Amino acid sequence: MTLAKEIFSASPEETFQCGYDYADTIKPGDIVIFTGPLGSGKTQFIKGICSYFGIKEPVNSPTFIIVNEYEGIIDGNLINISHFDLYRINSPKELDEIGLESYIGRDSVCLVEWGETASEKFPDARRVMLLYGENENERIMRLL
Repeated sequence: MTLAKEIFSASPEETFQCGYDYADTIKPGDIVIFTGPLGSGKTQFIKGICSYFGIKEPVNSPTFIIVNEYEGIIDGNLINISHFDLYRINSPKELDEIGLESYIGRDSVCLVEWGETASEKFPDARRVMLLYGENENERIMRLL
């Protein structure tokens, strides 16, 4: 996998802004898989993406319910945004059981936190890896 771009953030607000800026590259039908350790900023980055698409409701990680669904706007058209958290999913079989594939389509975007399990199933998905930086609030985002 080729490293496409690396972005540094010094605060949660900058991580949010990085997500907002990244959203400009997302199109209907995209699956974006987010990986990184707990607290590395995956949800904050996704909040920025959702803000770009005009989502006004609170965006939180759906750790226990697996998926949150939002309605956003791309190029003046409504788009379904599915925000998954696969932290509690341990196998590709469990992905089938939750029906992840049913959320993928031309009128939707899937944002998948803890997407390591989904990486095998969706090898063409876009990837964002978030890592801790040297300072407490610094984050490194690798757009793959």
